[in-house]
Amino acid sequence: MPLLPGAEPFHHSGGPVGVLLVHGFTGSPQSMRPWADELAAAGYTVSLPLLPGHGTRWQDMQATRWEDWYAEADRAFAELAEKCEQVFVCALSMGGSLALRLAAQHGEAISGVVLVNPSVRSDNPASVLLPVLRHLVPSLPGVANDIALEGSTEVGYDRVPLHAAWSLGQLWRTVQAELPAVRQPVLLLHSPQDHVVSPANSELVLARISSTDVTELLLERSYHVATLDHDAELIFGASLDFIRRLVPTAAEDASAENHQG
Repeated sequence: MPLLPGAEPFHHSGGPVGVLLVHGFTGSPQSMRPWADELAAAGYTVSLPLLPGHGTRWQDMQATRWEDWYAEADRAFAELAEKCEQVFVCALSMGGSLALRLAAQHGEAISGVVLVNPSVRSDNPASVLLPVLRHLVPSLPGVANDIALEGSTEVGYDRVPLHAAWSLGQLWRTVQAELPAVRQPVLLLHSPQDHVVSPANSELVLARISSTDVTELLLERSYHVATLDHDAELIFGASLDFIRRLVPTAAEDASAENHQG
């Protein structure tokens, strides 16, 4: 299947500090690309993979499960870890669940995690019907494009494939159980006005992770896809500050030299 315009994965070879970016459920790398470009411009090595079943048509997601999405994020992380001295993970929405699982699984190999409107639990009481409903109805109306900024558009599906939505619930349960194993520094940014993911998601993450270095920022002017919204620059700037604070000066210098060269 041809990719939707803008849904292509992105990679940039920069300095010895790597950043993995993970997009959300039914979304695509397009929602993270401006962020990836900012990180690349700062001299970091950047990886923004396309998760399986995404970026083409919603029907292609029906055959995929959370294990497939996680495996791709894990593969991209391993690739970065092989060539970089430090790796950070930045994520949006469901990508937040995948990032938290990476953090729980890989421990000190991940230097820090940046989460934007992370999705780690169900906000819809009807989700209890998914085990049966997914065999009767293939899809429901989509959740993409929750953006306050006029003229800003997310490249994502206009339908939610229900087999995949059911699997998303399995991912949430898995990640919730692993949250106490997350000990890395965390920067969590969330929108009070989010029509896709409730504030209870961020509250759950903050309550259960074991991290002692935690920063929480509110995205007052943005909806769910805040990376393409009014507060995008705030996200980019805060994440760069977060990474720079946690990277030894020598690595920063090498990254800057690499970028200039």
